[in-house]
Amino acid sequence: MKKVTTRSLAVLLLAAMVVAGLGIYIFRLARDGGDWATFYANDSVYSKGQLNRGVILDRDGEVLATASEDGFHYADDASVRRGCLHVVGDLGGNIGTSVLSEFRPEIVDYSFITGTTTEDPQIQLTIDAEVSAAAYDALNGKKGTVAVYNYKTGEIVCLVSTPAWDPQQGVTFDLDDPAYEGAFINRALSSTFTPGSVFKLVTMAAAIENIPDIWQQTFTCSGEAIIGGQKVKCTGHHGTITVEQALAHSCNVAFGEIARQLGGELITRYAEAYGLTTTHEINGHITAAAGSVPAGSGDGDAAWEGIGQYKDLVNPYAFMRFMGAIANGGICVEPTLLAGRSAGSTRLMPAATAQRLSEMMSYNVQLEYGAGSYPGLEMHAKTGTAEVGDGTTHAWFAGFITNANAPYAFVVMAERAGGGYYVASPIANKVLQKAVAVLD
Repeated sequence: MKKVTTRSLAVLLLAAMVVAGLGIYIFRLARDGGDWATFYANDSVYSKGQLNRGVILDRDGEVLATASEDGFHYADDASVRRGCLHVVGDLGGNIGTSVLSEFRPEIVDYSFITGTTTEDPQIQLTIDAEVSAAAYDALNGKKGTVAVYNYKTGEIVCLVSTPAWDPQQGVTFDLDDPAYEGAFINRALSSTFTPGSVFKLVTMAAAIENIPDIWQQTFTCSGEAIIGGQKVKCTGHHGTITVEQALAHSCNVAFGEIARQLGGELITRYAEAYGLTTTHEINGHITAAAGSVPAGSGDGDAAWEGIGQYKDLVNPYAFMRFMGAIANGGICVEPTLLAGRSAGSTRLMPAATAQRLSEMMSYNVQLEYGAGSYPGLEMHAKTGTAEVGDGTTHAWFAGFITNANAPYAFVVMAERAGGGYYVASPIANKVLQKAVAVLD
């Protein structure tokens, strides 16, 4: 009888192990099946290490890349190939945040139930080929990035990074060539940069909500000021100005004083609340890098932190997301790269704060930049010229347009290229003019 009982228990234990193993396998198949199916050794999906099926389309159905038994081919237009390179990816897998690297299950149309399709699958992106080509051309050899998205729908229409190369030709440049430094990195997603004066929008938001008399205050700028024992230099001598004028003129003295009143820790908390110091996932596959805005130890550090210098580092994609929230009444509709795929929304700030910032960004354009610089665009923006410690500056221009049929938030960053108004602003205008013409 003991033998029967022992054997029964052994059989039950074995059966339990089989069921547990089967459960683990099914769980892992559901979680990782797409990666298994698109592993490079799967010769039903790959031929000689290259995808042999799948078509990547832009928002209008233009072919960005197509894979077949005859090989892998990109778009016909060279500017489109370069402009969309960091989104689509290259066959060498050098760009880790690309669709080819991270969206392979979607490209081959993998399903947990049916596996990979035997038909020619398609994946449609929100990216616009013409706008991306315009952004690549507008950067004109500068290292940098242009990112544009619809702040009402979340659709990313442009996510260009340079330097780029022609993926149809493959990597033909010398990897040690300084002109191609960081070519494998999507600067919009994987890099962080000193933001300079575009960060004053974060400081301004904190002031709106925490300094009750901010609208009654005036500031006197004679070109420099001592704050917390540190000399804060300004780019001009602005005299006595209001806070609205201080933002439009990008007055360091005024914003150094505002930051002193707020304190570095509070500014850091606002940067965190706006998603500027955290990572962000795009469609559950691609992760954008986290920025860093540490609080200083005194009033002087706080002043430089609020100006957008000190140790501030911001990711361009995260800043574009922040711009979208201001444009959309404080609600960030999360960006998406997949057509027809909503990514949800997040409230970043009260509607009243967003409205105030929007009005001030419009005033920037009217008073300082000139509405005529952006014909036909209802522009709300802020420039930034970020000092990086080697005598060069990053050129920033960030904001949004409120054209009825073209609700686009954007960020332009040209690395070590000069001033925000003179360098980044014209790039933004060219790209947005194309976006309105093509997508309106």
